[in-house]
Amino acid sequence: MSSKMSVEKQEDILCFFINGKKVTENNPDPETTLLSFLREKLRLTGTKYGCGGGGCGACTVMLSRLQPATRTITHFSVNACLLPVCQLHGASVTTVEGVGSTKTRLHPVQERIAKAHGTQCGFCTPGMVMSMYTLLRNRPQPTMEDIIQALAGNLCRCTGYRPILDGCRTFCQRDDGSRQEANCCRANGGEGCCLKGEQSPEEPAHEEKPRLFDKEEFLPLDPTQELIFPPELILMAEAANPKTLTFRGERMSWVSPASLEELLQLKARNPDAPLVVGNSNVGPDMKFKGVLHPLMISPTRVTELFEVTRTPQGVWVGAGCSLTEVRSLLEKLLPQLEQEQTGLIRALSRQLGTLGSQQIRNVASLGGNIVSAHPNSDLNPVLAAGNCKVSLLSAGGRRELPLDQDFFVSFGKTLLKPEEILLSVFIPFSRKGEFFGAFRQAPRKESSFSTVTSGMRVLFSEGSRVVQDVSIYYGGMGPTTVGATKTCAAIVSSPWDDETLSRAYDVLLDELVLPLSAPGGKVEFRRSLTLSFLFQFHLEVLQKLKEMHVITEEIPEKMQPLPREIHPGLQEFQHVSKEQSDQDPVGRPIMHRSALSHATGEAVYCDDLPATEGELFLALVTSSRAHAKITALDASEALRLPGVVDVITARDVPGRKARKMFGYEEELLAGGEVSCVGQLLCAVVADSRPHAKRGAAAVRVSYEDLPDPVFTAEEAVEKESFFEPRRTIERGDVTKAFESVDQAHEGELRIGGQEHFYMETQSMLVVPVGEETEFNAYVSTQFPTLMQVAIAETLSIPSNRVTCHVRRIGGAFGGKVVKTAVLACITAVAAWKTNRAVRCVLERGEDMLISGARHPVLGKYKVGFMNDGRIVAADFHYYANAGNMVDESVLVVEKFLLHFDNAYNIPNLRGHAAACRTNLPSNTAFRGFGVPQSLLVVENMVEDVAALLRRPADQIREINMYRGPSLTQYKLEFSPENLRRCWDECKLRSEHAARRLAADLFNREHRWRKRGVAIVPIKYGIAFSEGFLNQAAALVHIYKDGSVLVSHGGTEMGQGLHTKMQQVASRELHVPAAKVYISETSTNTVPNASPSAASYGTDANGMAVQDACRTLYQRLEPVRLRNPKGSWESWVQAAFLEKTSLSATGFYKGPDLYMDWDKKEGRPYAYFTFGVCCCEVELDCLTGDYRTLRTDIVVDIGRSVNPSVDIGQVEGAFMQGLGLYTLEELKFSPSGLLYTRGPSQYKIPAVCDVPLRFNVYLLPDSSNPHAIYSSKGIGEPALFLGSAAFFAIKDAAAAARSESGLLGPFSLNSPATPERACLACASPFTQKIPASKPGSFKPWALNI
Repeated sequence: MSSKMSVEKQEDILCFFINGKKVTENNPDPETTLLSFLREKLRLTGTKYGCGGGGCGACTVMLSRLQPATRTITHFSVNACLLPVCQLHGASVTTVEGVGSTKTRLHPVQERIAKAHGTQCGFCTPGMVMSMYTLLRNRPQPTMEDIIQALAGNLCRCTGYRPILDGCRTFCQRDDGSRQEANCCRANGGEGCCLKGEQSPEEPAHEEKPRLFDKEEFLPLDPTQELIFPPELILMAEAANPKTLTFRGERMSWVSPASLEELLQLKARNPDAPLVVGNSNVGPDMKFKGVLHPLMISPTRVTELFEVTRTPQGVWVGAGCSLTEVRSLLEKLLPQLEQEQTGLIRALSRQLGTLGSQQIRNVASLGGNIVSAHPNSDLNPVLAAGNCKVSLLSAGGRRELPLDQDFFVSFGKTLLKPEEILLSVFIPFSRKGEFFGAFRQAPRKESSFSTVTSGMRVLFSEGSRVVQDVSIYYGGMGPTTVGATKTCAAIVSSPWDDETLSRAYDVLLDELVLPLSAPGGKVEFRRSLTLSFLFQFHLEVLQKLKEMHVITEEIPEKMQPLPREIHPGLQEFQHVSKEQSDQDPVGRPIMHRSALSHATGEAVYCDDLPATEGELFLALVTSSRAHAKITALDASEALRLPGVVDVITARDVPGRKARKMFGYEEELLAGGEVSCVGQLLCAVVADSRPHAKRGAAAVRVSYEDLPDPVFTAEEAVEKESFFEPRRTIERGDVTKAFESVDQAHEGELRIGGQEHFYMETQSMLVVPVGEETEFNAYVSTQFPTLMQVAIAETLSIPSNRVTCHVRRIGGAFGGKVVKTAVLACITAVAAWKTNRAVRCVLERGEDMLISGARHPVLGKYKVGFMNDGRIVAADFHYYANAGNMVDESVLVVEKFLLHFDNAYNIPNLRGHAAACRTNLPSNTAFRGFGVPQSLLVVENMVEDVAALLRRPADQIREINMYRGPSLTQYKLEFSPENLRRCWDECKLRSEHAARRLAADLFNREHRWRKRGVAIVPIKYGIAFSEGFLNQAAALVHIYKDGSVLVSHGGTEMGQGLHTKMQQVASRELHVPAAKVYISETSTNTVPNASPSAASYGTDANGMAVQDACRTLYQRLEPVRLRNPKGSWESWVQAAFLEKTSLSATGFYKGPDLYMDWDKKEGRPYAYFTFGVCCCEVELDCLTGDYRTLRTDIVVDIGRSVNPSVDIGQVEGAFMQGLGLYTLEELKFSPSGLLYTRGPSQYKIPAVCDVPLRFNVYLLPDSSNPHAIYSSKGIGEPALFLGSAAFFAIKDAAAAARSESGLLGPFSLNSPATPERACLACASPFTQKIPASKPGSFKPWALNI
């Protein structure tokens, strides 16, 4: 390649501004992104790494540029992880640090997100702040729709989004100009309105209900206080004679030409060099596929690429315009044109609204979108159907080509010659009688690559329904955008009616055939979508023809988009008693103690710790085979690369080379054999992240495949491949009971796995102290003690030489325990061997590949029941796919059987559970620890019984619910009274009966839209069933100035544990909460602590902190009695002078819980948390898309220590459950490789998935003698309540099936993705698709 020719001149200086300060770089590396530049070069660590691919929004910053043509300054949000720093010449960047800080002044966005409780772990918060801040810079008074669109590309795994939206909602304006009410009861469907002093019918007149936050306290938004665009950049932009910029890095060069002529010459000399505008295509290819371009050309300063020219026939749009600019341009054109001219413009605008996220649309160019030629492009089918054309330019001249099927040659290839550039795109105005349709279906409603897209156009002569011309294009139906030419031929010259379309469907099915093993899978669904889209277009066109009086017959059904307006929700909790001191924070909705630090980016996470002198970075080498012998591992090439210091293998481990659990060993680094793709083989340490990554890629591993890998639960059962012990439990006599039942039924349910997707990936830093083999380990973990013990054993040193520090964790959910210990041990070996600090931070794809997930489960059941609805016998078999290592799988399957009664007193109940040993990456603990899988099978069984008896499922649930003093299957006594109260309260609050009737009415009136309602209970056992894990300790110091430092064994990962401990200390010491500080969790202050897990953190650590504080308060008693009116500070000072110890440890032994599996009885839980959730969804039967219209949750959590934290836990857990049961899908290749290794392939819930009305009620007048201040653990139980959305979808699908005459139980596996929901509806279109026979082809993905 001739890149040297084009870049022989001297390099230039890059000049831009960050937070108002000038930055000049003499030799920027084109491979450096803005994110790494901010974090590593400038130490601005508020901007976070979440995924590296522009899919999560954690790295959002604001970019401001002067548009020279209009002299206007534009502000737009961008993903710093995709933006090359070389692209920033002449731009101004604002990061979260530049918006506001706790040291100077908070910005209202930061304050409102924090005080509205919109932050839990806080890792996503700076990105949220920046997306909202950018919106406010452009629109100081946004609408709710603006906010939802601005936040669509920002993911949060903790909060469930509701509090973030509530905080942002306070910036909205009503139509009359006043601020919008964040909590209006009228908006919640109430009849009366609190603003008018009215009461809703069932509410007696009494004092005002407590609120989670008071918006009257918020700082007003003052746009005049924002940072100005640097005047120096304005002068720079207006200077005459812009010159070409050239930057050279270690492996590649970057040229930014200043004129079109120069660009064409560059391209002629370097035809293979890509043009980079948004880097949303080239960037991910380089990062994730290892593509290297020796030269990149950035044409962003070539003005001709951004010109817009309007002609009488249409508009030429510059190919460099961003998708945001294109949409804005199209929307500005609408009022200037006749209605009949706007068909194509409206169709394009609709597609642009959901293509990517706001951050992606702000940088991705129209030309880049076309030329990248993605098979499932949202725009290309619409542009092709609309007869658009492109203008291509090279040094040899200009040519115009139609954007049609021939333009897209093959996967990622077009008719563009290597030396050509795409200059502009012509979008024609539509004509009279010409109609357009644009359709897309994606795994998630927004910020998601499409499964299938379509653009359609039809032309009629005036006053006729006979088709003159038609074009139909699809994306996602082959390697390129495809045109349905035969289908069009079958329609042309025929009247647009059912008969013509019916013929067209058959032609279309024959014309667009996908092989059953097509990449991306979902073949039946994709084929059915081609028909559904054509049918939707058919209905839309009929509607238009009727409006124009061309036809008079009735239209079957007007297709409306699913509802999307998010309303304010209700969050109800009890006031504290009037007697409680104002200073006592317990029971009040106190803001998370780090919320302001989260919102300003000041909160320090593991990878935010500054690098120490000589620090190295560690990258891992993983297995590419699922079941093989390692025949050779050659690191010689890696060791020759720049910056690589060493390679760590199993031979380097001085102590224990494996971690042992349940009698099985897990090697830290595989020696002779690998048992899954992603198993750790060795590690490369280098002087920087990029060097370590390149070193890891250069390690060569040779394998010899071993026969018959096991991937599925069925294969494991067939080959008896299990981790022992397997468990069984029984109450009553199941076999005998089946002899006397009225009806019996057998069924099964598959539940897919779930990736933790904590926003902060696995992160650790191990620092040798320098003497006596002492190490400090800074690890993002839920279990510091395990890290300490594991590192000590691996290095063969005593535990007292290792201190593990955890300040905070950016989310964990069970995924930062076992695998984290393995990673920490490898990092420690590297630090020990090199005697230098070593940092290891996994990239998102590595993390997802290596760290395991929630167990996929195959559940089988047989149920016997009476005709009156009583279930008298049930037999369950659970098979969990444990993966290649035992991890905590044995405990997980035990929990299946400890919970599978859920809320039901089934007199004869039997369960069998097994952890299947397979050649997939080892699965691990995940919030709920097996309960969400176990109970979904149980509730599915209940739904089957209801379907067979033709009765509502809630009646069957109610008939079988525990009543009065009850015994579980393991003979633990409990009272279900509060479970029944939650059930009754939820039915009342959700207006369940009325909404059930309304849904039935809706379903009778709509053929292609159905509503479903479901109400689901949970009984969840709290604490560790291994009694020794329930202990906790704390250390409390009082300093001479009266300030208090609390240390305890729990870790803060967003669940508000430190905030609650601060509340406990404040109450017990009778001091304001502001006097109490919690710095970190470390093994040198509180030894031998249990993991922060099992929803038991507050219960155990709260009691320990209480014990220490009471000891101290007791010690101060003599001083207090002598000076009762003295201040706290005076008492502390006096006690110090009297030589009273102002430091105390606290200890809580915890309950002695156990489970005897031989006797099948025990007391594995301290108590139960109860909850009930009612969900209503609306389902589009043609595409499988759905919206959760309303969710009402009632939970019994005793007396809440902090209602804002607890409600946040309920909402966040529900949304995680919603993801598990309706959205999140792990896909593995037939050879065991995880396909879904990032947010572009794996979809967690986003803002677009929040229930449109989301109400949470904490059950009043409840208490719990078994926990601190009568509270209850709440972290995990509510996750299962997300299954209410699953069963509501199933209910809606049942209504759709009944239209086709299909009644009774049917199979719907979890997650109920659009694909599964659509196929379950069994519409006439899905029934046209020939069913595939399993075993007759090799599927694209395994059915795990």
